[in-house]
Amino acid sequence: MARGTTKSKAKQQPSSVCLVTGCASGIGRHLVGVLVEQGHRVVATDLTLAALKGVAKAEGWPEERVLLKSLDVRDSEAWDRAIEFTLSRCGALDVLLNVAGYLKPGYIHDTEAIEVHKHIDVNTKGVIFGTRAAARAMVPKRHGQIVNIASLAAIAPVPGLCLYSASKFAVRGFSLAVAQELARHDVAVTTVCPDAVQTPMLDLQVDYEEAALTFSGDRVLTVDDVAQAILRALEEKPMEVLIPMGRASLAKVVSAFPQIAGRVQPLLARKGIASQKKVKRGRRSA
Repeated sequence: MARGTTKSKAKQQPSSVCLVTGCASGIGRHLVGVLVEQGHRVVATDLTLAALKGVAKAEGWPEERVLLKSLDVRDSEAWDRAIEFTLSRCGALDVLLNVAGYLKPGYIHDTEAIEVHKHIDVNTKGVIFGTRAAARAMVPKRHGQIVNIASLAAIAPVPGLCLYSASKFAVRGFSLAVAQELARHDVAVTTVCPDAVQTPMLDLQVDYEEAALTFSGDRVLTVDDVAQAILRALEEKPMEVLIPMGRASLAKVVSAFPQIAGRVQPLLARKGIASQKKVKRGRRSA
């Protein structure tokens, strides 16, 4: 078993070839180990090969089960090369998991243009390019599943994370539409919408008051919470997975009735700021 993984609670599936993005940290890094534990072969990708090699060594990913490939998800031609690499080295592509993401808190009037490009290029275009490339390989074989990671910020708009929320709204809308397009070709598309997850992306938000709503939940999800949800999705092939359901239900209500957001958000923001302060105190005492 690769270091950093936990015993899977989901039903073990037949071995598949899985291409995963964002594998140098966070959810992607953990997910590779979980997939290997389940018996799958993995093509682990991230922006730089050097970072991947360091993570592979630290996690003990078996070379015979995990292939490493650099991939800039913003580049459609790089996506074509990654799919070709997977097919040539593994003989198949059963599952694509679009995990790579980018986030920087900020109010729109303080935001530089480059941040607009980064959020849309990585979070939205990266998923669209990847889905497009994988679908072109899967449709002729009438087989495959694409899992796109969105966020609860794709359901309820999050002030202070407006660019991230917008990019993930686009991911969710695109994925739900594509799920209907590809269903007739026997290719499943699942959108996974988690609440805040304990990753480096969450750590960087602690120092931003704009990100207070991120910390307003009763608990932070672990990377394994998300990994286990993904494993269940590979078995059940739902169109959408929301975790946890309590926060997801609140997000759905706020999305359906935006006018109540002005009442709910100040309360959640105060709770989030208190949580941020608690995290900061923990850092200083560590």
